[in-house]
Amino acid sequence: MSEQANYSKRWYDRDPILKEALELLRLSTDEQKEQAKDFMLKLQEDVAADVIDRIYEIITQYQGKGNRWYDNDPVMIKAVEMLRQADPKTQRIAALKLLLALERGSAIE
Repeated sequence: MSEQANYSKRWYDRDPILKEALELLRLSTDEQKEQAKDFMLKLQEDVAADVIDRIYEIITQYQGKGNRWYDNDPVMIKAVEMLRQADPKTQRIAALKLLLALERGSAIE
């Protein structure tokens, strides 16, 4: 299976803005990733408690074991999963804010 075929199966590939934001995040500096994690974790307010429990299961399952670029950082796993579990409107708003901040090299709020 080609690398492109693998990428087409990612949950965030459905939305070009979300895809762009996560790709840019993957390539960003450690400082930018730290800011992005804090920003994405604020999504907890929009995600139900049962979803948060599932996120902790995912962290346990993948931390240090997965092939995704963020699997070695438990906080980044939580942040990305929080984004994944958010409703599409929240995902898009978060992705736009993330994109703008990463492209400008400014703080993410």
